[in-house]
Amino acid sequence: MKTVNYNLPILSNEGGLSAYLAQIKKFPMLDAEEEYMLAKNWKNTGNLKSAEKLVTSHLRLVAKIAMGYKGYGLPVNEMISEGNIGLMQAVKKFQPEKGFRLATYAMWWIKASIQEYILKSWSLVKIGTTTAQKKLFFNLKKIKNQIAPKAEGDLRNEHVVEIAKKLNVDEDEVVSMNRRLSGKEHSLNAPIGEDGDEWQDWLVDKEMDQELKFAQKEEMNQRKDLLKDSMQILSDREKEILYARRLNDEPTTLEDLSKKYKISRERIRQIENKAFDKVQKHMLNAAKSKNLLPVN
Repeated sequence: MKTVNYNLPILSNEGGLSAYLAQIKKFPMLDAEEEYMLAKNWKNTGNLKSAEKLVTSHLRLVAKIAMGYKGYGLPVNEMISEGNIGLMQAVKKFQPEKGFRLATYAMWWIKASIQEYILKSWSLVKIGTTTAQKKLFFNLKKIKNQIAPKAEGDLRNEHVVEIAKKLNVDEDEVVSMNRRLSGKEHSLNAPIGEDGDEWQDWLVDKEMDQELKFAQKEEMNQRKDLLKDSMQILSDREKEILYARRLNDEPTTLEDLSKKYKISRERIRQIENKAFDKVQKHMLNAAKSKNLLPVN
């Protein structure tokens, strides 16, 4: 399908966020029947007005998801813009006959676009090294808000212990990550304009949370399946080394693997990097072929 140019509200990078939020709040939410008819019309006839209604009715969902990532110190405007790209790709690929609401389907696309932007923008030393560290990066704020919603600055020791246990990471990693991310978070009660409105006033209905949880679970299962299938392209040695170095919560050292396989540490590093590249490429191609990733 060719690229579609939507007539969407303009999101300025210089103080235009509150104006943008005011604009998108005016677009009505769609009931299930109207959404289905618009999606079928767009899919069958390519009617741009139908597609545009589907997009604009979900702009508040993008804003809600993007604001959930604002603790990473990046411009909310840019994260919303990235999320909107994911939303447009979701509308492009949406198949209403499968029975899911567009919001459920679009959440993964929106989150994928925003997370990709965040990972490209951040330069944390260990980000992405292990699955546990990536989980810590994207889940610390959420868990902290659950167990210590009013905590500011350093976490109390018992909270550090609890978070470390939940995410299977070292306690010092929790402390370090919290210090990197804290100070950049903004309360949902912070005012965003002269009229006294708060961030939380612009969020979509809380009923969306159940759909978001479902989408997150579905996303995790998809990633696990992709990784499992992609690992099969590796030799036994490549698979063992990649697991030891990249997929364990506590990576095995190059020295230990060097002794085990009786080859140099540099050779272990080469095998690790080559295996990682092969799996990454295979997962990306598989995800795109299954329409699980946005297509640029």
